[in-house]
Amino acid sequence: MSYLEELNESQRVAVENIHGATMVIAGAGSGKTRVLTYRIAHMIDQGIDPFNIMALTFTNKAAKEMTERISEIIGGGEAKNVTMGTFHSVFSRILRFNADRLGYPSNFTIYDTQDSKSLLKDIIKGYSLDDKAYKPSNVLGRISSAKNNLISPASYASNPEIQQEDKMSKRPELGRIYQAYATRCFNAGAMDFDDLLYQTNILLRDFPDVLSYYQQKFKYVLVDEYQDTNYAQYLIVKKIAAVYENICVVGDDAQSIYSFRGANIQNILNFKKDYPDFKLFKLEQNYRSTKNIVEAANGVISKNKDQIKKTVWTENNEGDKINVIRTLTDNEEGKTIINKIYDKSRGEGKPYSDFAILYRTNRQSRSFEESLRKLNIPYKIYGGLSFYQRKEIKDLLAYFRLAANHNDEEALKRVINYPKRGIGKTTIENIIIAANQYNVSPWDIIADFSRFPVAINSGAKNKISEFVTMIKSFTAQLDSIDAYTLAQEIAKSSGILKELHTDKDKGPEEVERYQNIEELLSGIKSFVENQDETESKALSEFMLDVALLTDADEDKGEDKNHVTLMTIHSSKGLEFPFVYLVGLEENLFPSQMALNTRAELEEERRLFYVAVTRAKTTCTLSYATSRFQWGNLISSEASRFISEIDEKFLNHESPARGQGRSLSTRGVDFERPFSGGLNKSFTSSSLKPIKSVSSGSSSTSGKGSSEIALKVGYNVEHDRFGKGKITHLVGLGADKKATIFFPRHGSKTVLLRFANLKVVDSE
Repeated sequence: MSYLEELNESQRVAVENIHGATMVIAGAGSGKTRVLTYRIAHMIDQGIDPFNIMALTFTNKAAKEMTERISEIIGGGEAKNVTMGTFHSVFSRILRFNADRLGYPSNFTIYDTQDSKSLLKDIIKGYSLDDKAYKPSNVLGRISSAKNNLISPASYASNPEIQQEDKMSKRPELGRIYQAYATRCFNAGAMDFDDLLYQTNILLRDFPDVLSYYQQKFKYVLVDEYQDTNYAQYLIVKKIAAVYENICVVGDDAQSIYSFRGANIQNILNFKKDYPDFKLFKLEQNYRSTKNIVEAANGVISKNKDQIKKTVWTENNEGDKINVIRTLTDNEEGKTIINKIYDKSRGEGKPYSDFAILYRTNRQSRSFEESLRKLNIPYKIYGGLSFYQRKEIKDLLAYFRLAANHNDEEALKRVINYPKRGIGKTTIENIIIAANQYNVSPWDIIADFSRFPVAINSGAKNKISEFVTMIKSFTAQLDSIDAYTLAQEIAKSSGILKELHTDKDKGPEEVERYQNIEELLSGIKSFVENQDETESKALSEFMLDVALLTDADEDKGEDKNHVTLMTIHSSKGLEFPFVYLVGLEENLFPSQMALNTRAELEEERRLFYVAVTRAKTTCTLSYATSRFQWGNLISSEASRFISEIDEKFLNHESPARGQGRSLSTRGVDFERPFSGGLNKSFTSSSLKPIKSVSSGSSSTSGKGSSEIALKVGYNVEHDRFGKGKITHLVGLGADKKATIFFPRHGSKTVLLRFANLKVVDSE
């Protein structure tokens, strides 16, 4: 059994223990996938029928690579007989085989997100509901959370707490939409991705013979990344493994960072309760990072209370200390980091593929992208579009382009009816046809209908004339006011800001689009301030600069020598020699959205741990003492996570260009009051309606904030932030959150049961 000799002692004992309930806790860089792969190979080598093995992963790529490696280890084609794949792919096969039990055809369609949104849009329109209040993306998110917590449409509609919450959020028809959506999907013979888990649970619950069949077929169950499983996945695995309890889960609670997708860290933390006789194996040797990086990361994650204790160590060399860079602004942060990458690549001959820039949110990429392009450094953004390729950015830039050049046909087609102003698709098509017929630009047509007759009704012509007048007003100001002032005017007058901001129940996607516009305007503000007296500050000058940035060749995948930019969530499972973790500021990382409970903060700390442990040889942390937000320079303070690293592992670099000594994070009190409890979208433990959860806290008026009938528009008072106005409410029961605008502190999101809000008055 020479393949076992390729493992270290800890890996080997975990691989050899092939019977009974087993949990393998694998620290960062410790060979988790290796153990899972070799364990399956060893099981087959020991005579276990591969047809009796089910291995569940989170990516098809991981399943494919594991199958190939198993074949290499044991030879032959036995590895292909293992049922291995993602949760959704494995359960979709089970559902197809048993579809008739549930009333579905065996060739049922699987709807993707766009299919689901389109169907929901049709349902919402059919009910004559306000599509602002019932945005398909938000409604789909609500339905997805219900399904992942096994809340049926009937249970949803009959639960008083859920109905009350929907009424308070001014979306009382969500239950009816959910029921109609489920019915329409069923009638269409279709399931969405959440149904692949939801319907599998129903199948195993309602048909004991089916459950028994799979319990006997899959006598051995293995689950990768167990910390990322949600309630529906957990329940399926538990049911199938119930007879033989030959279940092996592999994961790392310290890398549980997907609660926003429904992942529940309690699944891995409570494994010992589900299987009291389980065996625990810990993989603690890190093969990836230097000692300084490993020990620094250990020190930070040790601050979490909710965890399975382990001590990750490495035999790698000590390595460099973790660099901490302080800059005055976010734009300077971008320049500083990119200059360092440039110098290290040129000075030490390092390929650009060795470098990764990790950030908390996609909108932070702008300053780094601009600096990379100016130095002609190739880069690629993963897990998100390039900043200047995002729809909302392209929409606003199209207005800029059209103001500067009326004949820009692509810009005109993009914004003539965005935001919607009643100019239909047929009208636009007729304009384009006429332009081609008369051999002029579309703008020539709409600027003077008397010269170029087009089959358009008078109402549409009036709306188009208003659009033309607006664009001309922008053009008239091109050379008379600076780029930032005009950009603000265009963003407001065009209706883009209103479109992205007025929705009172914005989801995460809408919030990010709005923030991206804010980031673009901040970049224009920086452009204006950095131009000297001899340089133009006009918007047309800024657009020339942007054109050079956005016209760069697309990465065709032929040259992989590029700097990687991605969110930390997207970086999980990857590694790079040089990692730059940027934007380490309070309210950015940790996010201000995650400072309501200890559980939320601990997930942010796990996210920081994941980021640091992506680095093999060098890790650099950076933060800015100020950031532009809507043209205003807002002061920032260093993230508490920097102060949680032992000083002996840190090297505070001096600010560039004589900025003065580095701002120390030592001695600063980063502590915040936190209350226990995990943030869950639902608390159901079965297909029955969820139980009501009382708030358990009281405000100055004698009621918990979650018990007060709060509404958007209410003026409230917070103990710390003072008076403010509620702009957004979301969540259920004890997990209900409010976004409140405080004149002195900006927008803050608070968990109502801990906020102790006092209603001052209401509108």
